[in-house]
Amino acid sequence: MASVYLFDLDGTLVDTEILWVEAMELLAKERGYELTREVALNMVYGISWPEVYERFLKRFPELTMSIEAMGEAINPYFLQLRDSQDVRIPGSIALVKELAKEHTVAVVSGSYRYDVEAGIRIAGIEPYLKFYLGHEDYTPGKPDPACYVAAAKLAGVETAQCVVFEDSWAGVTAAKEAGAFAVALSRPGRPAQDYSQADLILSDLSEFDPSQVKR
Repeated sequence: MASVYLFDLDGTLVDTEILWVEAMELLAKERGYELTREVALNMVYGISWPEVYERFLKRFPELTMSIEAMGEAINPYFLQLRDSQDVRIPGSIALVKELAKEHTVAVVSGSYRYDVEAGIRIAGIEPYLKFYLGHEDYTPGKPDPACYVAAAKLAGVETAQCVVFEDSWAGVTAAKEAGAFAVALSRPGRPAQDYSQADLILSDLSEFDPSQVKR
């Protein structure tokens, strides 16, 4: 029986994953480079920030900037995009609130903690979470299982007692490698991902019921 429910943030609780892609395109354009949507998706979607940084510099090796400088450069684009629209994903947020009545619920993200905190505030789920993890709290990032191993340890359970909600291939892979039950959120209109490893695929997390968790 699952006792801990772990949610990815970007693309699962708040619809910000695609905004990071768009912000990356704008940053590249500002620096005089062309970045196609397909390349930007592969560079950003479901990947931890250090890995995004490495992929960006590999694509544009002539650029010399630290990971901190890149964060400072891209953040204004992201904030402008985020603050111009409602990015909350209602079905996912409702599920957090429902599960938190009887279970431990936490957020496990590959973003910086300050971005995670901002996303949690936007979603309005602070009172429902036992804890959250950002990329500073574990290494390496998704698709490595370290994040979910760390979350299970913090929750005081085995990973087999965890259900993970993810929207990316990297996140689903991390969950399965950790030994958790993986639920993939495949929302209409979002970029296609390989969810073949997922135990359950849903188009909206309002469709989830704990009885669907079967080992």
